[in-house]
This record gives sequence, structure tokens and C-alpha cells, in this order.
Amino acid sequence: MSEQIKFSQNPVVLLHGWGLNHQVWSQLVLALPAELAIHTPDLPGFGLSPCPVSYDIDSVLAQLAEQIPEQSIVLGWSLGGLLAIALASRHPDKVKKLGLIASSPCFMAKENWPGMESRVMQQFAGQLQQDLALTVERFLAIQAMGSSTARQDIKLLKQAVLSLALPSATALQGGLELLATLDLRQEFAALTQPVFSILGRLDSLVPVAIAPLLQNLRPDLHVEILQKASHAPFISHQNEFISLLLPHLSA
Repeated sequence: MSEQIKFSQNPVVLLHGWGLNHQVWSQLVLALPAELAIHTPDLPGFGLSPCPVSYDIDSVLAQLAEQIPEQSIVLGWSLGGLLAIALASRHPDKVKKLGLIASSPCFMAKENWPGMESRVMQQFAGQLQQDLALTVERFLAIQAMGSSTARQDIKLLKQAVLSLALPSATALQGGLELLATLDLRQEFAALTQPVFSILGRLDSLVPVAIAPLLQNLRPDLHVEILQKASHAPFISHQNEFISLLLPHLSA
């Protein structure tokens, strides 16, 4: 497929999810066409990126924006997608096109909006105080839940986590706070950039039921659904994921 596509010259930025780092993209990057200019920055406080003193959305976005070239195609997975929406809204010069991978403008369940139950988020926040590593491992297991390749998915996710030092408690707690408190549905609806979404039908963190609701917010939104994938479709179903992604990276 890549031979039939004339790719955009804009940088492609991949933003990872909570508890992880840029290494989670390593296999995908190797499989994507070499002519793409791919950047995989670590979210603030994760991987090799220093943790801001205050883990609020403005501080996180300011630090993240410094690592992203102008006019990028920004692809955000999970928490990375939530931050990418905020980045596109508040730093529009950085984002030419936005892609959401298993992500949502509002991760928590609300009236007429499917998402994570607050008690689940509270459990994770409480567990963080007791055992950082175990909490991250449990979260990785949830991300693979439902996938037919769950065991292999978890193994690859753990390899990414363990390839670098574990994030600080401040970054982990701050990232959970952002997932728990940010509701960017209005900002998402008002974005001026083109947006596309790739969801996994078996995802337990970002329910596929949000697809029509996202399209209600943005009638021009292009939504793709991987029928057998869970929360990490670029790992569990790499070939299918790439076939859906590449047309969105065209010139």
C-alpha cells in the first residue's frame, strides 16, 4: 500500500500512553515507510523526559510543545491522544492533522458518555501509593484485555516499560489526574484541524460505543474500527492498523 501513497512531508509525531515511554512505538516505527519523518517524544515525566514541577495540563502542554515540530501530523494513543487534543486546541501551530488511537476527549464515564468508571480510576490512584510497578503492570494487563494476543501484547508493553526507568510517582499520579479530570469534548468539537480516529472494538478502556458520539461532535470525523483489537491495536494488529493509518499520512 505504501508504494501507492504519496506521503505528506509533514513530521509525524507519536505520543504514547500512561505509564509507558517512546519505546512502545519501536516495532511500529520499523514497520512504517522509511520516508516518513517520525518523532516519538516521551510525555513529560515519562521515559527520558523530565517531570514538570506541577503536573497540570498547561505545564505538561508547554513542555510537550517544545518537543514537537510545527505543522506535525500528531497521533496520540490513549493519554497521548487526550493531550494531543489539548495540544491541537491550544497550540494549533504544532498540529496540522490529529489522529486518535484508542483515545477519547473524555476518558471517564458520564451521563450519555461511555468511559472508565470513577471507582476503577480511584483504585489505581490508591494502588499507586502502595506499589508503583505493580500498578503499572495491572494497567498494562487491562490494556490488552479482550485481545486474542493478550499475553504477547502484555509482554511487548512490559518490555517498553522496563526498557527505561519507571516514571516518577508525580508523573504517574499526575497522568491519572489528567485522565480523571479532563473533559475536552468541547475543544475536540471546535478543532479546526482534520481529525481521524482508530478504535479497537474489544477495548475496555475506550469503549467503541463512543464512535457515533465522536461523530456527533465532529460530523467530518473519519472513524476506523479494528474488529478484533483491544486498547493497543498498533501492537496486537500491526498490519491492519498500518493499512488504516497510511492513507491518513498522505500528502
